[in-house]
Amino acid sequence: MLATYLITIVGLYFPLMLAISPRNFHIILGFVFCFTFLLPVVNIIMFRYFGTISSYSMHSRNERMIPFIAITVIYLVMMFLFYTKLPLSANFNKMMTIITALVVISTLITFFYKISVHSLAACGMIGILLPLNKAIENNALLWPTSIALVIAGLIMSARLYLNAHTFNEVVVGALTGFSIGFAGMLMMF
Repeated sequence: MLATYLITIVGLYFPLMLAISPRNFHIILGFVFCFTFLLPVVNIIMFRYFGTISSYSMHSRNERMIPFIAITVIYLVMMFLFYTKLPLSANFNKMMTIITALVVISTLITFFYKISVHSLAACGMIGILLPLNKAIENNALLWPTSIALVIAGLIMSARLYLNAHTFNEVVVGALTGFSIGFAGMLMMF
């Protein structure tokens, strides 16, 4: 959902950044939603149905490997399609590249360590939004960024409260996500 939320926020509050016409915005947002939310959810449901994973929580690091690899492939295919078949603005493609980098790196880390991908995604969005606040003149992204920061805190607290992750897993996920999002924005824009 990170990509859908992020593209929605930037499209509503900083539309010049994405350079997508208003009449095409909903269509592009639909593509983003399908590739970054719907297809991964269907994949995880299929993995659960066929017994590849024992629960949707995927408690162990080993159980996460195959679903994460499948989701990474979906994101890479999406990037290929956006770059080759649906050429949109360079800024949109760069932002989607950063989001895909978040997914790829979270999968690579999963080979060695279980991190909170929820924390990674939430803090990755903050890492992307913070530099955009500097780029926009009218502070239109200040409130959405502030709300995203509060939501990220709530997500991380929930992961700890539910014992889904240890404190270290949440912190590593948050620092990784923020670092990739922020550095990606600085390097690409």
